[in-house]
Amino acid sequence: MTDWSDPEALDCSDEDTFDALLDRAETREKGNYFEFFAEGDELSHDPGLRLSQHGSEGWMGQTLNHDPAYWRSDAARERGFDGVPVHPDYLLACVMGITVEDLSEKGGYFLGRTDVEFHRPAYPGTELAVTSRVVDTRTSSSRPTYGIVTWETEGRDRETGDRLVSYERTNMIPRREPAATDGGGSMADGDGVDPETPDLPETLLAPDGARFEDFSTALERAEAEDAAVAYRHERGRTMDDQLVAGLPLSTLNTARQHHNRDEMADSPSGDIVAYGDVTRSIALAHARSDEATYRERRFEDERFHSFVTLGDTIYGFTRVLDCDPDAGPDRAGAVTFEHVAFNQDSTPVYSGRRTALIQRQQ
Repeated sequence: MTDWSDPEALDCSDEDTFDALLDRAETREKGNYFEFFAEGDELSHDPGLRLSQHGSEGWMGQTLNHDPAYWRSDAARERGFDGVPVHPDYLLACVMGITVEDLSEKGGYFLGRTDVEFHRPAYPGTELAVTSRVVDTRTSSSRPTYGIVTWETEGRDRETGDRLVSYERTNMIPRREPAATDGGGSMADGDGVDPETPDLPETLLAPDGARFEDFSTALERAEAEDAAVAYRHERGRTMDDQLVAGLPLSTLNTARQHHNRDEMADSPSGDIVAYGDVTRSIALAHARSDEATYRERRFEDERFHSFVTLGDTIYGFTRVLDCDPDAGPDRAGAVTFEHVAFNQDSTPVYSGRRTALIQRQQ
């Protein structure tokens, strides 16, 4: 009887032998199918991740987020931080990246995220503890091979237990067994009714500066003129290997969509695609470059509308929705924006509402 544990008994590197072995081998799967999730389930995501200044600066540099408070100690002190914090986009991407292996590595459309709230700054050296709770599971009426899962996720400081960031996200997740459906509905299981085209304002205004008063004045002027405060940002950023594969992997995001070109060759995108939080961070960086941002507060109704692949260029468009002078400290007021990222073909790829504290005029 042949001892197959003997390395001399079988030449696994022989092409014909290896091909035959590969056909017989069972694949040790990663990630979970839709059937794994049940409403109310709680998951603790390991191994966690240690936030670093290097990781934060790498993220900021690649995505064009140049706010000095996240680079320099003097600017951080002026902004009321205890030290130089990590950038909130990096924090959010790390918290979500850690969850991918358990929640969405099997693939499926990222339908959206909302209730993104930053509870307190995070600093280099913080070790993350990330947990998720299944909020809802349902069948996709449009895609019988997928289900739809919504999770609440929060990232905490593992040592102190302090909440750092929390959010709710929804994904389509492959089913192990297809469901019986009527085949109706849209990709996101909407009502299938196309919304009416809204009346567009004849005039679009841009603020004259980057401070809170500039946004507030522009809104007052727009209301008087039946206009809207909306403008595009000049900068663009072309997606390269570091953005598409490097940054997601640095956050422990194991989704094959971002780094396995072989698997993605026959996918609808035809190639690896960008991590949504990279696309989002680039668009927000374009917007922040035209703002005197003080602190990030929260995000609502974030959606990812189309694939972003290697070579695509991301631009930003912003609409100002509201200004609240009483929602922040004396040195800042709250502004609510709608941000849209779009590519070189003017196709929207991301949208979301953001509330940030914007510095007042000195």
